[in-house]
Amino acid sequence: MAKVRIKLASIDIAALNPVIASIKDITMRAGVMMRGPIPLPTRHLKVTTRKSPCGNGTATFDRFEMRVHRRIIDIPAEDRILHPIMKLQIPRSVQIKIEMKD
Repeated sequence: MAKVRIKLASIDIAALNPVIASIKDITMRAGVMMRGPIPLPTRHLKVTTRKSPCGNGTATFDRFEMRVHRRIIDIPAEDRILHPIMKLQIPRSVQIKIEMKD
């Protein structure tokens, strides 16, 4: 049977969790087994910059970090599940990718 893999990514974990909960609710109402959410390793993107605008002075630095949280969900490819998932209101900070798998 064909499967659908949903990949979710966000820098805001508080925006990611409600999207996962709504997908889980859709699958439970349809009576279908959902595999996941499988957490993938969090990406830590770090940038270090000088505080001084001219580059002179004491060696003081600002350190900025962005964390990208990722999850994977596998569900069977059925129209009664995919149509409600496609109509979900997803926040701008959450990126979603839907793939068909065999």
